[in-house]
Amino acid sequence: MEVTVHPSHIAGSIMAPPSKSLTQRAIAAGMLARGTTVIRNPSFCNDSLAAIGMARVLGAAVSMDNNSITIKGGSGALSPVTLHCGESGLALRMFAPVAALLADRVTLTGEGSLAGRPVIMISEAMPQFRVNIQSEGGVLPVTMTGRLTAGKAVINGSRGSQLLTGLLMSLPLLESGSEITVENLKSMPYIAMTLQLLEEFGIRVIHDDFRYFKVPGSQSYRPREYTVEGDWSGAAFLLVAGAMAGAVTVKSLNLSSLQADSAIVRVLENASCQLTTEAVGVKAERSELRPFVFDATDAPDLFPPLAALASFCSGTSRISGVSRLQHKESDRAEAIADVLGAMNIEVQISGDEMLIIGGRAVGSSVSSHNDHRIAMMAAVMALAAEGTTTIAGAEAVAKSYPGFFDDLARLGAEISR
Repeated sequence: MEVTVHPSHIAGSIMAPPSKSLTQRAIAAGMLARGTTVIRNPSFCNDSLAAIGMARVLGAAVSMDNNSITIKGGSGALSPVTLHCGESGLALRMFAPVAALLADRVTLTGEGSLAGRPVIMISEAMPQFRVNIQSEGGVLPVTMTGRLTAGKAVINGSRGSQLLTGLLMSLPLLESGSEITVENLKSMPYIAMTLQLLEEFGIRVIHDDFRYFKVPGSQSYRPREYTVEGDWSGAAFLLVAGAMAGAVTVKSLNLSSLQADSAIVRVLENASCQLTTEAVGVKAERSELRPFVFDATDAPDLFPPLAALASFCSGTSRISGVSRLQHKESDRAEAIADVLGAMNIEVQISGDEMLIIGGRAVGSSVSSHNDHRIAMMAAVMALAAEGTTTIAGAEAVAKSYPGFFDDLARLGAEISR
């Protein structure tokens, strides 16, 4: 699908999309609880739908209406099963330990860019809990045999935190306790988010500064009603759009959220954006923007909206953490540089740092690189660029934020599809 975005002045209030990360975690927790869990304000993006499909295959009864997901969990033993993860890296890595808890033989498949992304995190960690891994070429499909067994493990956290999330969600249900030592953990806020959700579902995990985790066994999930908070990842694009092209208030945001991408507020302040924290949300207004410096190692999903913001700052902004952009939906550093270059913005990558020299963005024909965040980045830049911008592969936004272009249009953006 091609979408053309015209230079536009935008203004108004919009609800933040629900967090897909918290929705997927809540789906897994509800599936593991014995009883009925109701998830309010869920994200119905493609990644969440993949998680719902996996929960059903693992024995949960799942129903949906306009603003809730109802899950009847307490699955029994299943085997063999095939779980299709769609393009969701979180669903793949989080559900791998969960599935091994419930089934003797599990095959994990995926599509799109996920099919070619390395599964080394799974192949290194799962055998430490007596689950055998078979994979050709280190990519999907992956077949796991053997049940998850309590034990001790050492995990390399430099590649991300998603598999650790899955282990922390599944190990409490084993009879005996387990211990995990994590080396060089990245994306620490996401583990804090997981621990908070586990506590809300009645699960206790002890940790020492996120380097050592003690997981008591023989625990059980408590079914409950759970409301998903607004997604700071999606809200970041809307706030950046307001900072560059008008005045936007994003509502339904938890200002005390553990989501890593809530750091967008701090960056906008550092960039001299006119930012107001209101009772109903956060408001960003167009202003003269100055260059900023930010370490996105723990919040790599902020790279695309920050790249858009840096493009309109008067000077050179520096964003570190480029190494975290490999093996996303695209080679995200390369995709960012490609789109910004096509729109007349200079990008330099030096080691683990991306330098973006703000200037006069010019509309162009660009590709989303089949990456939802690249499509949203291009659209936000287009609002303040000179001339129109056409985005090929714009349907990629459905992975995390299906209503993105509709929300931009509600704010006054001129969009042709």
